Amino acid sequence: MSSIPPWPPLNYPAWRDTAATFQLWTQIVGKVRLALTPWVNHGWQVPLYVNAHGLGTSVIDTPRGEVLEIDFDLVEHQLVVRTSRAPDRRIALQPMSVATFHRCLMDELRSLQIDVRINEMPNEVAAPIRFPDDQVHAAYDPVAVNAFWRALVQAARVFRLFRTGFLGKCSPVHFFWGSFDLAVTRFSGRPAPPHPGGIPGLPDAVTREAYSHEVSSAGFWPGSDAYPRAAFYSYAYPAPEGFADARIEPAGAVWAAEMGEWLLPYEAVRTAADPDAALLSFLQSTYRAAASLGDWDRSLECGIGVPGRPRAVR
Repeated sequence: MSSIPPWPPLNYPAWRDTAATFQLWTQIVGKVRLALTPWVNHGWQVPLYVNAHGLGTSVIDTPRGEVLEIDFDLVEHQLVVRTSRAPDRRIALQPMSVATFHRCLMDELRSLQIDVRINEMPNEVAAPIRFPDDQVHAAYDPVAVNAFWRALVQAARVFRLFRTGFLGKCSPVHFFWGSFDLAVTRFSGRPAPPHPGGIPGLPDAVTREAYSHEVSSAGFWPGSDAYPRAAFYSYAYPAPEGFADARIEPAGAVWAAEMGEWLLPYEAVRTAADPDAALLSFLQSTYRAAASLGDWDRSLECGIGVPGRPRAVR
């Protein structure tokens, strides 16, 4: 294991088909959580979380009074379905269609007497196909998926550290299966103008609730056909005047006007002399730009947290 680099190389074109399939698998699992969980502000009840072996739902309450967890074990390459009343159920993660994955998971849930009905149309993907009908997406490269997860482990670790430097409202570090990205979001505490909506594959009501308050949000995603490389991003809503012209660190960060956000290629972080410092500088400088230009309450900022040391109370 010592030969595995902590920040692994990622090549989006090489695992494009697997990424598309895996995203749809995560959507099926995420929609199970969505169907069973009461709504939390900004849709925080729906994401998956990076864990010691992959991505998981965390605990889901079920109508039978038990709890359910569904984990993508990306080390052993199994989907683990776990409840508080029965032995674990496992589905091997291997090349199979989205339709097959959907059927296998729903069969396991029915066998556990968990009756759940999900919206079977994917979200935020081009040319969506109903999960039970999708025989197109069927790729699974275990090496590539494991590398993506290991990159998520590193990104989430630095995001959690960044999160400690803010005393105001801040999201958990969570993985959104619709947009297929890891994210952490700080809030100014003020309401935002109504979001115009119009995000393909995402209901406007969801978007407007998610962006009901001013945010500075940062994240990581593996790439897409439009931007075929992994990258970190940061944006503000609403974007304050001058945000696109702010001085952002490190030097590899660029403003993507078509996306309305700052981007830092994953490769620039991975190959930096100090990847943690490079990523933290991006997170901190984009937040500072959003906060200063947006006239946020800067007293909400604090130093990075230290294990075992409580915050000093002023």
